[in-house]
Amino acid sequence: MLWKSFIRFYLCATSSFKVPLCQFCFFLSFHFSFLKEAPKTNALSIKSKKASSFLEFARSTNDAWDIGDDEEEEFLGGPPPTTPPNLNSKVAVATATQVIHNYSKVREKPEWPQSPERVQANGSVVKSNSAAQLSQPSDGSSFRKPLHKQQSLPLRPVIPLIARISDQNASGAPPMAVREKTRLEKFRQLLASQNTDLEELRRCSWSGIPREFRPITWRLLSGYLPANMERREIVLKRKRDEYFGFIEQYYDSRNEEHHQDTYRQIHIDIPRTNPLIPLFQQAPVQEVFERILFIWAIRHPASGYVQGINDLVTPFFVVFLSEFVEEDVENFDVTVLPQHVQRNIEADSFWCMSKLLDGIQDNYTFAQPGIQTKVKALEELVSRIDEHVHNHFQKYEVEYLQFAFRWMNNLLMRELPLRCTIRLWDTYQAEAEGFSHFHLYICAAFLIKWRKEILEAVDFQGLLLLLQNLPTIHWGNEEVGLLLAEAYRLKYMFADAPSHYRR
Repeated sequence: MLWKSFIRFYLCATSSFKVPLCQFCFFLSFHFSFLKEAPKTNALSIKSKKASSFLEFARSTNDAWDIGDDEEEEFLGGPPPTTPPNLNSKVAVATATQVIHNYSKVREKPEWPQSPERVQANGSVVKSNSAAQLSQPSDGSSFRKPLHKQQSLPLRPVIPLIARISDQNASGAPPMAVREKTRLEKFRQLLASQNTDLEELRRCSWSGIPREFRPITWRLLSGYLPANMERREIVLKRKRDEYFGFIEQYYDSRNEEHHQDTYRQIHIDIPRTNPLIPLFQQAPVQEVFERILFIWAIRHPASGYVQGINDLVTPFFVVFLSEFVEEDVENFDVTVLPQHVQRNIEADSFWCMSKLLDGIQDNYTFAQPGIQTKVKALEELVSRIDEHVHNHFQKYEVEYLQFAFRWMNNLLMRELPLRCTIRLWDTYQAEAEGFSHFHLYICAAFLIKWRKEILEAVDFQGLLLLLQNLPTIHWGNEEVGLLLAEAYRLKYMFADAPSHYRR
């Protein structure tokens, strides 16, 4: 087996790396001298273990390989010598040279066609050694298998912030093919039925929605589209026309005195929305966001525009854009889309965001009472789940409002990459009161996820810096799935027994 390894190495080296014969022979002599110095027990165990495979290899080749009687007895398991065999380096080199010479004769046979040649710009001819270009002999013989190109170890992919909204985890590993096919077929059947079963659609969506079905599923689960297929096109046309009617009616009033403060704040916040994603730095996209937020603000005077609402547009915009973009969403130039497609994406984003905010509007009314209530509920829940973490916050005088306000106000969008937010919202829309109620348990599970890091921080400043800059940049579907599972467990334990919050 040792000679077999050397021969294979030489064939690979000469075909792929162009190693000269002299260098290879030096390599053999070096390793034989190493074997000479090897311990007695190791040499004997290797010989006895690998004797039969070596003989099989020797018989299967036409090499001029002379095995002496003593060596044959040794390989066949005869009595071992009292001392390790002394291998002469010159003999080893001569033997290796003979083997290589015989193999070179074999390789001269017309076993494969000549490698294709390509001409470089400088006029030199280069022969391709690509394994894909090697084929079996025309006579159908399979004397020797073609050499395969050595493959390097896969590198961890660079995960974009949107990550092409694919159903992959952060490592880039593809999902299980059979399971995915079953899920795809289930979604296809539900969405193709005359009246979509929304409850069944929610059950299927809880564990994530396939990319190609996410836009239509989000429209259905948000209540924007009806379950009846025949009515969908009519409703879409009516709602889109209604939105652009609002634009014509109200958007010019942004320059009026009583709306100037609202528009100014929106205009300031838009460039801050996902600043690391090029898509959201495009002027046409920012104009879309300004129109959506301004129209929503003047149609909801009880709350008006509040910082943080601008983040809630982005998942809808990206998901509806993904219907027309195959891969690189984060760098896509929206101006290449037809005008009517851009208008439809804008209108659908407005209506779906409005449906979301209808369920959590008390988060954005005066003094934001909804958020304060949820932060207090989070504090009580954590005190029951993990008393050590809760006491650690009290010891260093860290208030939950100092970090959890943003978690509730932005629905964790500032803490997670956008790809994770989109996956998380699959479940939020599948859950009853997902954005208003289940989000509390997500925040609790998210906080306990960093228990070790929290307990290691031993001052007020360190704790706040940690909680406001949690390392989730490489998170993917796998991490979100674990977070959802823990949140579901907490909900199952505490949701129907709110008194468990209290001591």
